[in-house]
Amino acid sequence: MDKNMLFVYNPRAGKAKIRSNLLDIIDIFVKAGYEVTVYPTQASGDAVDAVRERREGYDIVVCSGGDGTLDEVVTGMMQCPEKLPIGYVPAGSTNDFANSLGIPRSMVKAADIVVNGREFGCDIGAFNDDYFIYVAAFGIFTDVSYATKQDMKNMLGHAAYLLEGVKRLSSIKSYYMKIQYDDVCLENEYIYGMITNSNSVGGFKGITGKNVELNDGLFEVTLIKKPSSALDLNNIIAALVDKKIQSDFIHCFKTSRIVIESDQAVAWTLDGEFGGEHSVSVIENKKEALEIRIPR
Repeated sequence: MDKNMLFVYNPRAGKAKIRSNLLDIIDIFVKAGYEVTVYPTQASGDAVDAVRERREGYDIVVCSGGDGTLDEVVTGMMQCPEKLPIGYVPAGSTNDFANSLGIPRSMVKAADIVVNGREFGCDIGAFNDDYFIYVAAFGIFTDVSYATKQDMKNMLGHAAYLLEGVKRLSSIKSYYMKIQYDDVCLENEYIYGMITNSNSVGGFKGITGKNVELNDGLFEVTLIKKPSSALDLNNIIAALVDKKIQSDFIHCFKTSRIVIESDQAVAWTLDGEFGGEHSVSVIENKKEALEIRIPR
C-alpha cells in the first residue's frame, strides 16, 4: 500500500447508521490500496483538530457524518497550508451538500466514489475568521438545526426541524442591517438571510435560486424583509413553498463578497451549526479552494 487516508467519522450522525456500514466502507478503501487511519469524533470541533493537526504523508482526508462534520473537515483543511482532496460519505439527517454534489445516500456507494470518482474544485465560503461549505444564515429558523437535539433529529429527520421552527413563529425577531455587495448598498429590517452555495437548504430543494454552480466563485444570496402583518408573513411562506424566491419581501442576487453590518450582535449558523454572534460579517467566496471527490 502506497497511499494513506485519514478517515474521520461522526459515530452518532444520522441514527448512527455508520455502525452497520463501517467495516464495508473501510474494506472498500483498503482494497483500493489505502492504508487507513480511522478517527471517530467525540465532541464538537474534533474533526477540525484532527484535520488541522494531521501528520504528514496523507494523500486524502475522508469524512463521514452530516453536513456539520463535513463543515469541520473543510474548516480544518482551509486552516492548513497544504490542501488535500476530501472524500465525503454522507450519514446525516439531511445531507444538503451531498445532494448538490450528486453523492448518493448509500454509504457503500459513496465510499466507492471516494476511491473511483473524480476531483471537483469546489468553492468555499470564508466567514470572518471561519469557513463554511454551503450555507451561512441568520434569523428565523437558523438556530433550529443546532437547537434540535441529535436524538430528535435521528427519530424525526426533517420533521424535527419543522417542529422546532414552528415554536418560533409567534416571536419573529428582525434586525436592522446595512448590506453591501458589488456597488450596491441596502438598508432595511430583515428577519432572515442566507448566503448559499448549494441546490438545497434544510432538505428543501430549489429555494436557493436557479442555475446554481458550485464552482463559479459566486454565492446565491436570499434576504427576507420584515413583514408588516400576518398576511405578509403568509405571503412570504407561500412564496418560499412555491419557490418564487423573488417577491416584494424576498430579495435575491449573486455575489462573490458581501458585508453585513448590524447595530446588534446577530446569531449565525454555518452549515447548520452555531457560528457565533456578529455585528459585522464579511463573507467571501474562495473560488475552487478545495477538491472534493464526486461521481464521474
